[in-house]
Amino acid sequence: MKTLLLKKDEVRRLIGMTEVIGAVEEAYRAFNSDQVEQPDYIGIELPSPRGEIDFKLGYYKANEVISMKASSGGFIDNPTAHGVPNGMATIFLFDARSGALVCVMDGSLILGLRTGASGAVSVKALARKDARKVTSVETGNQARMQIRAINEIMQIEEIHAWDNNRDTLFKYKTDIESEYGIPVIVANSKKEAVEQADILITTTRGKGSLVEADWVKTGTHIVAIGTDQRGKQELDPEIFRNAKIVVDSIAQCAEKGETWHPLNKNIIAKDDIHGEIGEVLLGRKPGRESDDEITIFDSTGMAIQDNTTASKIYQNAIANNVGTFFQFFE
Repeated sequence: MKTLLLKKDEVRRLIGMTEVIGAVEEAYRAFNSDQVEQPDYIGIELPSPRGEIDFKLGYYKANEVISMKASSGGFIDNPTAHGVPNGMATIFLFDARSGALVCVMDGSLILGLRTGASGAVSVKALARKDARKVTSVETGNQARMQIRAINEIMQIEEIHAWDNNRDTLFKYKTDIESEYGIPVIVANSKKEAVEQADILITTTRGKGSLVEADWVKTGTHIVAIGTDQRGKQELDPEIFRNAKIVVDSIAQCAEKGETWHPLNKNIIAKDDIHGEIGEVLLGRKPGRESDDEITIFDSTGMAIQDNTTASKIYQNAIANNVGTFFQFFE
């Protein structure tokens, strides 16, 4: 048995956003169908100016693949000090029947793609059908991925954007308008941007000022992406008090996600969490039930998303003879 190596440019050619959205939907359904074994992920916060590194492991019974992803972010000195990106990811795929390593692939694109796709899946399930205005709080790579994915499943009429970094903000405006033809309105304040949202996307590193509860209008769907460790926070916990709360994993979000904050302040109890997104997709729990509801999707990211997405890439690579095989086992 040989092991397949897939580099970043090869991964880029092997999957599109529509396929990723399908893989993420499959992952969420599998998670709530007793098809997944997924231990708690491990996160290590390193001293400044370094960032963090996370390890996520998952077994999907349906495809007999075990995936392990190591992903890092926030290493701000990497490009100048070490000649590598400030965030990286690597995914390993193992054949669950033998334990053999069958594929090593660059995971940096998968991380962005599947996280973007998760937002789109939540929009399909929880946003108002007449939602047209998207607000992006922060305008980095993941904000772009969210737009890329959501644009696949709905018509975005305009984007309201806010970022502390004005250079990043205006580059986002230029790039989004050029690539998608969607007008981007640069907000004068975070409050101004949030007040316009039918769909609010927060993709910060979760350590700045918060989105305040009284900025959020009725009927808004919130895609909360930035909080995946304690110490990070994007939303005023009061937003949760009267919202429909849907999470990717209750176990993760209650301990490490945005949902931890209102739980910790006793604004909500665990029973107030409506359910997991897989339950909504399977029809076990209702999605949006009224145009006036504020809905929140708290996503900490799950190993099973990496598993289904990377497995599809691996299958596409085999089918199209892409990548390099090497003899890992003697």
